[in-house]
Formats: sequence, C-alpha cells, structure tokens
Amino acid sequence: MERTLSRIALVVRHYDEAIQYYCQGLGFVLVEDTELVAGKRWVVIRPSERADSAEIILAKAKNEAELAAVGNQTGGRVFLFLETDDFWRDYNAFKAQGVDFAENPREEVYGTVVVFKDLYGNKWDLIGRKS
Repeated sequence: MERTLSRIALVVRHYDEAIQYYCQGLGFVLVEDTELVAGKRWVVIRPSERADSAEIILAKAKNEAELAAVGNQTGGRVFLFLETDDFWRDYNAFKAQGVDFAENPREEVYGTVVVFKDLYGNKWDLIGRKS
C-alpha cells in the first residue's frame, strides 16, 4: 500500500492577508484560489513549483472557536517543517522580508535549522539538511 500526505489545512483570519504573507513574504506558490459559496474560497499554496510538494489549504476561520485556534493549532509547538536546498539563501530572504525568528540558526545532526513564526504566530522549522 502506498500513501502520501498531500495537504494540510491551516486556519487563517483572512484569505488575502495569508496569501500575501506566504506567497510574497515566503515565496510560496499560489496553486488555486477558487470562489465557493458565501465568501468561502478554496485556497491552496505550496512552497515551490514542484508538483510533488505537500500543499497547504488556507482555511478561513468561520467561528469563534476556529478564530481562537489561529496561530495555535498545535498548542505552541513547532507545527510545520519547511526543508530547503539552500538554508542561508532562504534564511536571509526571510529575514529581509521581516520574518519573525524565534531563535538564531543552529547546527543539528541532520542539518541547519531555525524556528520562525508566521504572521499568525504558528511556529515553523526552516531546515537545510546535510548532504
């Protein structure tokens, strides 16, 4: 049996601010933005042009409980892991865009890593794997 985790949902306050942050600030690709019913949209992004990359569905919070979860879907733990082929290129580009880093880059057994927070406060690892 072959399985793939292809998409995850990320609860956001507003579609357009999330698209701007992830696509303009982090360089993600907007895969789809389709109007559905009553202001609901199907918004899909991914970190690169590669079609085999996992995708994120930007899901606009629709009630108070979902709004309360924005930025804290994992109780404050690192939520998403973004691997790059050039750690310092992406780290410096993110820094130039004003990305909020929670620490300084550090070397681990598996590579170089730094924790950053997105516009909602979700924690991400930016990881440059060792060859």
